[in-house]
Amino acid sequence: QVQLVESGGGLVQAGGSLRLSCAASGRTFSSGVMGWFRQAPGKERELVACISRIGATTYYADSVKGRFTISRDNAVNTVYLQMNSLKPDDTAVYYCAASMAILAGPNRKYDYWGQGTQVTVPS
Repeated sequence: QVQLVESGGGLVQAGGSLRLSCAASGRTFSSGVMGWFRQAPGKERELVACISRIGATTYYADSVKGRFTISRDNAVNTVYLQMNSLKPDDTAVYYCAASMAILAGPNRKYDYWGQGTQVTVPS
Protein backbone atom coordinates (compact mmCIF):
# COMPACT_ATOMS: atom_id res chain seq x y z
CA GLN A 1 0.00 0.00 0.00
CA VAL A 2 1.18 3.53 -0.81
CA GLN A 3 -0.01 6.76 0.72
CA LEU A 4 0.43 9.99 -1.20
CA VAL A 5 -0.19 13.44 0.30
CA GLU A 6 -0.06 16.55 -1.86
CA SER A 7 0.58 20.05 -0.60
CA GLY A 8 1.45 23.49 -1.90
CA GLY A 9 -1.67 24.41 -3.81
CA GLY A 10 -3.36 27.77 -3.51
CA LEU A 11 -4.46 30.89 -5.28
CA VAL A 12 -1.89 32.72 -7.38
CA GLN A 13 -2.16 35.52 -9.91
CA ALA A 14 -1.47 34.87 -13.55
CA GLY A 15 2.24 34.86 -14.22
CA GLY A 16 3.03 33.69 -10.71
CA SER A 17 4.56 30.48 -9.42
CA LEU A 18 3.71 27.62 -7.10
CA ARG A 19 5.57 24.54 -5.99
CA LEU A 20 3.58 21.41 -5.30
CA SER A 21 4.93 18.62 -3.15
CA CYS A 22 3.84 15.02 -2.83
CA ALA A 23 5.04 13.03 0.16
CA ALA A 24 4.93 9.26 -0.26
CA SER A 25 4.96 6.50 2.30
CA GLY A 26 4.15 2.82 2.55
CA ARG A 27 6.52 1.26 0.04
CA THR A 28 9.91 1.92 -1.48
CA PHE A 29 9.35 5.33 -3.02
CA SER A 30 12.05 4.90 -5.60
CA SER A 31 10.39 1.82 -7.11
CA GLY A 32 8.65 3.49 -10.03
CA VAL A 33 7.47 6.44 -12.03
CA MET A 34 5.74 9.29 -10.22
CA GLY A 35 3.29 11.54 -12.00
CA TRP A 36 1.31 14.73 -11.58
CA PHE A 37 -2.17 14.91 -13.05
CA ARG A 38 -4.79 17.63 -13.01
CA GLN A 39 -8.51 17.84 -13.45
CA ALA A 40 -10.35 21.06 -14.15
CA PRO A 41 -14.11 21.42 -13.63
CA GLY A 42 -16.00 19.72 -16.43
CA LYS A 43 -12.84 18.27 -17.97
CA GLU A 44 -11.17 14.90 -17.92
CA ARG A 45 -8.15 14.25 -15.78
CA GLU A 46 -4.94 14.77 -17.73
CA LEU A 47 -1.31 13.89 -17.20
CA VAL A 48 0.76 16.99 -16.56
CA ALA A 49 4.20 15.49 -16.01
CA CYS A 50 5.91 12.34 -14.86
CA ILE A 51 9.40 11.33 -13.84
CA SER A 52 11.26 8.05 -13.97
CA ARG A 53 12.31 5.99 -11.00
CA ILE A 54 15.64 7.71 -10.48
CA GLY A 55 14.73 10.97 -12.15
CA ALA A 56 16.74 10.38 -15.31
CA THR A 57 13.82 10.90 -17.69
CA THR A 58 10.75 13.11 -17.62
CA TYR A 59 7.64 13.66 -19.68
CA TYR A 60 5.53 16.81 -19.94
CA ALA A 61 2.22 17.62 -21.51
CA ASP A 62 2.59 20.12 -24.33
CA SER A 63 0.51 22.65 -22.44
CA VAL A 64 3.07 22.93 -19.63
CA LYS A 65 6.38 22.41 -21.41
CA GLY A 66 8.83 25.16 -20.57
CA ARG A 67 6.75 26.34 -17.60
CA PHE A 68 6.54 23.33 -15.25
CA THR A 69 9.35 21.20 -13.88
CA ILE A 70 8.94 17.85 -12.16
CA SER A 71 11.61 16.53 -9.82
CA ARG A 72 11.95 13.95 -7.08
CA ASP A 73 14.06 13.38 -4.02
CA ASN A 74 14.08 9.69 -3.20
CA ALA A 75 15.96 10.34 0.03
CA VAL A 76 12.87 12.05 1.46
CA ASN A 77 10.25 10.18 -0.59
CA THR A 78 8.94 13.34 -2.22
CA VAL A 79 8.11 14.43 -5.74
CA TYR A 80 7.74 18.09 -6.69
CA LEU A 81 6.08 20.11 -9.39
CA GLN A 82 7.47 23.60 -9.88
CA MET A 83 4.92 25.65 -11.78
CA ASN A 84 5.98 28.98 -13.29
CA SER A 85 4.22 31.48 -15.53
CA LEU A 86 0.87 30.18 -14.36
CA LYS A 87 -2.19 30.82 -16.49
CA PRO A 88 -5.92 30.72 -15.75
CA ASP A 89 -6.07 27.51 -17.81
CA ASP A 90 -3.83 25.87 -15.19
CA THR A 91 -6.66 26.10 -12.66
CA ALA A 92 -7.46 22.56 -11.52
CA VAL A 93 -7.13 20.03 -8.77
CA TYR A 94 -3.65 18.55 -9.01
CA TYR A 95 -3.08 14.93 -8.11
CA CYS A 96 0.07 12.98 -7.41
CA ALA A 97 0.17 9.34 -8.53
CA ALA A 98 2.54 6.39 -8.28
CA SER A 99 3.25 3.79 -10.94
CA MET A 100 5.25 0.57 -11.02
CA ALA A 101 6.66 1.57 -14.42
CA ILE A 102 10.33 2.41 -14.57
CA LEU A 103 10.54 4.81 -17.52
CA ALA A 104 8.57 8.04 -17.78
CA GLY A 105 6.02 8.33 -20.57
CA PRO A 106 2.45 9.28 -21.39
CA ASN A 107 0.75 5.89 -21.07
CA ARG A 108 1.82 4.47 -17.76
CA LYS A 109 -0.58 2.74 -15.40
CA TYR A 110 -0.84 4.42 -12.03
CA ASP A 111 -1.83 2.34 -9.05
CA TYR A 112 -1.95 4.87 -6.22
CA TRP A 113 -3.34 8.38 -6.02
CA GLY A 114 -3.32 11.25 -3.59
CA GLN A 115 -6.35 13.29 -2.57
CA GLY A 116 -5.39 16.31 -4.64
CA THR A 117 -4.57 19.95 -4.03
CA GLN A 118 -6.39 22.89 -5.58
CA VAL A 119 -4.55 25.38 -7.75
CA THR A 120 -6.48 28.49 -8.76
CA VAL A 121 -5.25 31.13 -11.19
CA PRO A 122 -7.89 33.85 -11.58
CA SER A 123 -8.45 35.33 -14.99
